[in-house]
Amino acid sequence: MQLYASLLLNLPSLSVNHVFALVLLACSVIVVKLLVKRRRGMRALEPFPGPPAHWLLGHVKEDQKTDGHDLEKIMKWSGQYPFAFPLWFGPSLSILNVHHPSYVKTILSTTEPKDDYAYKFFIPWLGDGLLVSAGQKWFRHRRLLTPGFHYDVLKPYVKLVSDSTKVMLDKWEVYAKSEESFELFKHVSLMTLDSIMKCVFSCNSNCQTDSGTNPYIQAVYDLCHLVNVRFRVFPYHSKAIFHLSPHGYKFRKATRIAHSHTAEVIRKRKEVLKIEKEQGIVKNKRYMDFLDILLSARDEHQQGLSDEDIRAEVDTFMFEGHDTTASGISWIFYNLACNPEHQEKCREEILQALDGKDTVDWEDLNKIPYTTMCIKESLRLCPPVPGISRKLTKPLTFFDGRTVPEGRQIIHIYGIHMNTTVWENPYVFDPMRFLPENVSKRSPHAFVPFSAGPRNCIGQNFAMNEMKVAVALTLMKYRLIKDPQHIPKMIPQVVLRSLNGIHIKIKPVENDL
Repeated sequence: MQLYASLLLNLPSLSVNHVFALVLLACSVIVVKLLVKRRRGMRALEPFPGPPAHWLLGHVKEDQKTDGHDLEKIMKWSGQYPFAFPLWFGPSLSILNVHHPSYVKTILSTTEPKDDYAYKFFIPWLGDGLLVSAGQKWFRHRRLLTPGFHYDVLKPYVKLVSDSTKVMLDKWEVYAKSEESFELFKHVSLMTLDSIMKCVFSCNSNCQTDSGTNPYIQAVYDLCHLVNVRFRVFPYHSKAIFHLSPHGYKFRKATRIAHSHTAEVIRKRKEVLKIEKEQGIVKNKRYMDFLDILLSARDEHQQGLSDEDIRAEVDTFMFEGHDTTASGISWIFYNLACNPEHQEKCREEILQALDGKDTVDWEDLNKIPYTTMCIKESLRLCPPVPGISRKLTKPLTFFDGRTVPEGRQIIHIYGIHMNTTVWENPYVFDPMRFLPENVSKRSPHAFVPFSAGPRNCIGQNFAMNEMKVAVALTLMKYRLIKDPQHIPKMIPQVVLRSLNGIHIKIKPVENDL
């Protein structure tokens, strides 16, 4: 009886000890597996030396320091390790960071898919659209959507962007009068969102003057922000942690609002088209918006896109045509403020091209070559998307004989644009780099703000047109002035942003003549 009582008393301690031993064993097995995987990864990437990494954390500690010096660190490593170097995220996940045009050409000339890890945060919102899809689905959608970016389709959009830009510039009059510094990105972001709503849905959202009152506008704005937050906060990379967090709840709520709005717009537009077809009504629209293009797209078997596919492509275009373009335009304004001599040359060219008009027409876009060179130089210095990723499905051999195994690769666009072996004095703003005779001397892959190859940005002409219109109308009305008290600190997130905002001052042009 005493022995039985003794066993009962010791049972809890025996159970705890057994559980502890099992947990310890499980942890040991996991660590061993990770170390074995790391060893294999290190062997596979042996031809590519890189910065020393912690055995468990890798380069996570360096990568998570969002202090405005992130890109400086990458450029330091790029100088030490030519062409490419590996970065480790944890003990077993390695990514080859590519920063030379010769290597980039080899990767981008393939149709290898986007990295499913880096882009997975978009999927709950954007679905399986062009940004994240792969294989035959990507190929079919790309072919169906390409006509939507033909010049004839893009022409009417120039006036829509002009109208949105004028609204933004009118709002800026208060800053011109006060001569106070103000933050650019939030204003430009609302302007590009306003433009994209008109081009996608034919919707006059008034989001620049009634910001926050439209649930869909607010949802898109929130989603862009929350995707950036999730990229920046490493624990949020876990689906479970993000789901349970306040940011995760807000993301799901915004996603539901965005999806329901897009679905309702698609449903109503399809009903209208059906009635028009049944009644033989020919409606003379001023232009075809992006939704019209998607609804009318047909492949060789006369099959169109499903409602789910249309929603995914609309949501994708809303993101890519809004946030990335806002980044590009904001940094262009800042770089022109920092380089007044180039700003003045652009202004003179624009005034001559527009010849007294207060708006920009399609025909004017090719009359401002110097302004276009300044835009490209700003895109080189501050690429809106600082890096893109691919997931190789098979080993790839570069021109120098080194072979990278299948797996994840980051094409560091900022690193390419700042590569000292390609660009002389890369940190100097010099639009002359983009004179035709100078461009012909460089690799086409030395300047890739819109990526390159089969999976390049399908909307790059739309984006360039929007940037030209915004710059032309802005320089006609205002002189952009650098604020030495607010120097932006670039941080590479989904798009290139500033840790402390992008601030400038402005002054009416007529007051300075």
